[in-house]
Amino acid sequence: MNVNNNIVISEHVPLHDKNWFATGGPARYFAAPTTAEELQEALAFAQKRDLELFILGKGANILISDNGFDGLVIQPHLKQISLDKEQSLLTAGSGVSMNDLINYCLNHHLIGLEEFSGIPGTVGGSVFINLHYFNFLLEQFIVEARVIHKNTCEIKIVDRSWFQFGYNYSRLHSEPYLLIDATFQLKPADDLMIAYAQGRRDEIIRHRQARYPTQKTCGSFFRNFFDHEVTLEENNGKKMIYVAYYLDKLGIKGQLQVGGAKVSHQHANMIINLGHATSNDILELARTIQLLVQKNYGIIPKPECQLIGFKEYPLL
Repeated sequence: MNVNNNIVISEHVPLHDKNWFATGGPARYFAAPTTAEELQEALAFAQKRDLELFILGKGANILISDNGFDGLVIQPHLKQISLDKEQSLLTAGSGVSMNDLINYCLNHHLIGLEEFSGIPGTVGGSVFINLHYFNFLLEQFIVEARVIHKNTCEIKIVDRSWFQFGYNYSRLHSEPYLLIDATFQLKPADDLMIAYAQGRRDEIIRHRQARYPTQKTCGSFFRNFFDHEVTLEENNGKKMIYVAYYLDKLGIKGQLQVGGAKVSHQHANMIINLGHATSNDILELARTIQLLVQKNYGIIPKPECQLIGFKEYPLL
């Protein structure tokens, strides 16, 4: 169906081919806006019908219910990129993939974002979670952005402080706004610096592919613990917050399996779909892991993976 003859809203659209786990049922409604105006129309469609909303990027950090999503799924295809070369400021739409953005930067003699090479996701999803890799956070590069209110469809320009960034967190988690585009402050580079950055990008990708599974997974399933959640300390007196430490100690890497879902042999905090898993298989495996950690360490890991379309919270 068409809304105002611009945005197309489709019904009963499969989602298993739109997320990295390759599981889950269909969306009741689905839209792929290519402009801010089309995004406004899609949001107005949901508001008028009182539909639940889910914003889908590359689907790399989500698990969708086998029953699907009974609302409107919006997958932004806002892929415009503009460059202020004098100020080394680059603005990218929320639907631009991070890897495409990194390649664009290097091709235009700009460096900084290559630190996030090889991580699947769009600009929208990356800002939403404040994308991080080792000591680098995406917030370090953001200058300003355009956001849209889900209910009023009002568009406004905000600066970095508006997002209240934290670890795996931005204000977009708790308030009814969506990202339209973001502006990044980058560094100009000469040919030698670009060659070095390209080599660094290739090495980061090689390193990630050696350490992590690259398909049919959501990435890290559980988040790291907060200091107040754990009592175990490292030799330097700091709290042992890394969930992978506890999972490695359990010996589940490459061993624990439920149905078509299995703990990766490459990383104990990554669940993979062997090709025939359901979302329920993945949940049963995740619950099994939670119970093992609780039994052995008295703490319960919480998901970093977003759980979409579930009527009730499905984990511990």
